[in-house]
Amino acid sequence: MSSRIYLSSPHMGTLERRYVEDAFASNWIAPLGPHVDAFQEEFARCVGSPHALALSSGTAALHLALQLVGVGPGDDVLVSTLTFSASVNPIRYLGASPVFIDSERTSWNMDPALLEEELATRARAGRLPRAVIVVHLYGQSADLDPLLAACDRYGVPVVEDAAEALGSSYKGRAPGTFGRVGIYSFNGNKILTTSGGGMLVSSDGELIQHALKLATQARDAAPHYQHSEIGYNYRLSNVLAAIGRGQLLVLEDRVLARRANHAFYAKAFADLPGIAFMPEAPWGRHTRWLTTLTIDPEAFGADRETVRTALEKENIEARPVWKPMHLQPVFASFDRRRGSVSEELFERGLCLPSGSNLTSQELERVVEVVRAVARNPVRRTGS
Repeated sequence: MSSRIYLSSPHMGTLERRYVEDAFASNWIAPLGPHVDAFQEEFARCVGSPHALALSSGTAALHLALQLVGVGPGDDVLVSTLTFSASVNPIRYLGASPVFIDSERTSWNMDPALLEEELATRARAGRLPRAVIVVHLYGQSADLDPLLAACDRYGVPVVEDAAEALGSSYKGRAPGTFGRVGIYSFNGNKILTTSGGGMLVSSDGELIQHALKLATQARDAAPHYQHSEIGYNYRLSNVLAAIGRGQLLVLEDRVLARRANHAFYAKAFADLPGIAFMPEAPWGRHTRWLTTLTIDPEAFGADRETVRTALEKENIEARPVWKPMHLQPVFASFDRRRGSVSEELFERGLCLPSGSNLTSQELERVVEVVRAVARNPVRRTGS
């Protein structure tokens, strides 16, 4: 069998190794050190945020973000339904309840009109949410201006989950830097990876300082170990920060490579009926972290799952679009505002191999399988 083509594998170079060797040579292996400090400064400069804090994961960053904007037991938090569960789990960590908001079709992200409706309804009932989490999916920013304006009207803080959107833009600025606080992920499949890691950013320096304290077991300023609040072990190691510094230097190259993958697929499938790619919204740059499309089974001749399994048989990894959170068993009891758009995107959506290290031969293998399914449709019942 041919070697496996992964959805989004890590892409390492020589710069990362040089920084890691420096970390070993200096014996800075702990979750602090010069590479952590430098990575935070360089990342903040990259996204245009005054302050950044390197953490062990994007989930850890989101957990701290929600706690720092005041989310606690009994609160409600509005959040995109079309996302990964890591966008929602920290809400439950804090004893709060998610309320799911459907997507709009231009960017596949949170629908500003539905958010406005939900906030207005809750304001009349005297039950405004404690926060809103806006998720930026697959390398594309949500339409932030109307989302932020709606939250502003009701005094609700915005937390941006930009885990998938590093390198993208919204009207010339980086998503993740518009709300009260933003988070990024450096998981192994992300456009920039530290193996595992994340970043918390904010224009509020005091918030970042408090986050730093909480992330280091909430140790008080004392010569002995003293704690006046509950903390966590959420800091990023100096070794992983060294990897991140090397990755950050080639971020633009990685974005351009992924956008080139998308352009390759778009050209290769241009004549196939029933295939529609995730749009690039007019308000900014889509990194195409993942090249994502929908398949109309009537027009194409086969459904999304037939295409995915055909790729898997050829040792090619592809995945359905995120299953909406309101359809997940663990979150089925929570409120939502609509959901038909995200449900349709899940039903028809497929993520194709998108790594910045894909070769032209690997891209051709993916195209060949998809085109073969279109030529020889095998219909399935259900999905």
